[in-house]
Amino acid sequence: MSELILKAQELDAADELAALRGKFVLDTVADPADLSGHAGDGDGAGVYLDGNSLGALPAAVPAHVDDVVRRQWGSLRIRSWDESGWWTAPERIGDRIAPLVGAAAGQIVVGDSTSVNVFKALVAAVRMAGEGQDGQDGRDGRDEILVDATTFPTDGYIAGSAARMTGCSLRPVTPSEVPGALSDRTAAVLLNHVDYRTGRLHDLPGLTAAVHEAGAYAVWDLCHSAGALPVGLDEHGVDLAVGCTYKYLNGGPGSPAYLYVRRDLQPRFDSPLPGWNSHAEPFGMRPEYTPAPGALRGRVGTPDILSMLALEAALEVWDGVTIESVRAKSLALTDFFLECVAAYVPEGRVESLTPAAHAERGSQIALRCPDAGDVMKRLIENGVVGDFRHPDVLRFGFTPLYVGFGDVERAGRVLGDVLLS
Repeated sequence: MSELILKAQELDAADELAALRGKFVLDTVADPADLSGHAGDGDGAGVYLDGNSLGALPAAVPAHVDDVVRRQWGSLRIRSWDESGWWTAPERIGDRIAPLVGAAAGQIVVGDSTSVNVFKALVAAVRMAGEGQDGQDGRDGRDEILVDATTFPTDGYIAGSAARMTGCSLRPVTPSEVPGALSDRTAAVLLNHVDYRTGRLHDLPGLTAAVHEAGAYAVWDLCHSAGALPVGLDEHGVDLAVGCTYKYLNGGPGSPAYLYVRRDLQPRFDSPLPGWNSHAEPFGMRPEYTPAPGALRGRVGTPDILSMLALEAALEVWDGVTIESVRAKSLALTDFFLECVAAYVPEGRVESLTPAAHAERGSQIALRCPDAGDVMKRLIENGVVGDFRHPDVLRFGFTPLYVGFGDVERAGRVLGDVLLS
């Protein structure tokens, strides 16, 4: 038995989060170790390293969804808006997410997609910049939006639309270029906390401070950080933030996203998508719009109850878990994976795009590989599930709640065998 297998066993035995694995539905497959002639050193579990795209299913979710469908919808029907708490679900679930991103209660509302929430947040940020810091008209030429040039494409599309709507110009810059690009023209800056391709973690505290120093507003996309590492929204004074819930929060495919509005900015938050659900009197059916107080003004229309309540059940796996313990394990997992890659993969066959420094690393490892598409297909055939990003990137996401060190060793070993064959 190899030293790395023994090390994985020791690390798993000392893992304080190991018991959480049993709270998820994880497939089992034949141990892919036989690809390299190693036999009998695995537990037969498939290795799922794609939680940065879609988290695994928490075991408690199916029964909860069954209750929502059969009892709450099937029996109580419309009474469930009150009796089952459907009406308050967006803010109630937002308060469940809040500790995972370093926010106090009352600042997060759940609903709509990440794209819709990026649009709300960015347009609202530009509108606040147009009012000046004291709420009075004081735009003073703030007619430019900066957007992360390395962002997920949709964020760039939304930023372009928001710029056209608000009469701003759009300037793509890399996160490292933001401090030098800021000026008295800057209204808002849209940034990703973690780069979706490389796994690079950007400096949220420093960049937020720089944006504020320039008199602009910071909007952060947390899709690849929430549930994997500390964010510190309140601590670092982030203005607005959005994120999805189907990656590290394990809410299920298409589960609703969330919107964070810092408490002191809530009275000034002017959503470009006002709806009856965000009205101060939603059942008043008044022709004029008066926004609800607090983060509720981030709501729009009728909540997606089925997916929202599935998310609520999924978040129960976080009870008693600290994000700090998750971050510690995430770094240990990714360190160990890089160690396994160095040991098992032929030298020069892959190149890590993910920073080695912990302060710059999210919870994924991205490897550049010339034939990445074919390699990932073969990995999946052998029970190791990651994903491929065009043209040459293998992505492996490490969700500390259910990924173990044995998984990591097996993934590195199978990757090496695939690249040798």
